[in-house]
Amino acid sequence: MSPVRAIAVSLSWLTVLPVPRRVTDATADRRLGGAVIAAVPVVGVLLAAVATLIAWGLSYTAAPEALIGVLVVGVLAVGTRGMHLDGLADTADGLGCYGPPERVTEVMRSGSVGPFGVATLILVLALQAVGLTTLIAQNRWWELGLAIGVARVAAVIACRRTLPPAHPDGFGALVAGTQRIAAVVWSVVAVALGVVIGGLDGSVTAHSITAYSITAGLRAGATIVVMLAFTWLFSRHCARRMGGIVGDVLGAVIELGTALVLVGLIL
Repeated sequence: MSPVRAIAVSLSWLTVLPVPRRVTDATADRRLGGAVIAAVPVVGVLLAAVATLIAWGLSYTAAPEALIGVLVVGVLAVGTRGMHLDGLADTADGLGCYGPPERVTEVMRSGSVGPFGVATLILVLALQAVGLTTLIAQNRWWELGLAIGVARVAAVIACRRTLPPAHPDGFGALVAGTQRIAAVVWSVVAVALGVVIGGLDGSVTAHSITAYSITAGLRAGATIVVMLAFTWLFSRHCARRMGGIVGDVLGAVIELGTALVLVGLIL
């Protein structure tokens, strides 16, 4: 499958963007699933661009930074059909119960959100909103986009070759265990972008480009390394508890990754 078509299918699966069916019409198999997951970081770049432009535009209004931060969180939720948040809640409820993998996945498939899911959603969304608010208040637009974009690399890592799908059906069966080279390449790209973008001390304006800060760049790169390491360990833990990777885990690592990077950037 061509990279362009893989990106188009990824957009149709993971966002509300109305991609023409003639472009995305293909047999849903593991080959397609692997191509879609490998393209997820590109979708993240597009989401990051939209979210950053919205935040930047609203910064010229009388809206307080906190309101803009909350609105950006809402835009991302709507733009991804709330699938990542649903996956986060289901994953939290599954990990919060006791029992074998069958019991964990049964809880996750119940369709209702339990106390662990609610608490996790509130905490993660609050962390994201605070992180976005802080970056907006400091006009750190590049880093705002960075956090949203690189967090999508977490989905690629969670689908690495060593973690099999938990079930023979469902989204996890299409994508789990399909990534090898892409997980390494996107991880390196994410860290490199963190070092470059994180070093921009402030924002680029129409009149000047602020000086590059090596310390800030290394700090941002380290933050992304921590996010990637967390994703590696967390996805392995999920696979052990669930008997493999399920689709909900991908949404969970994206939302958790976004929160981790945002918090790391503002510390």
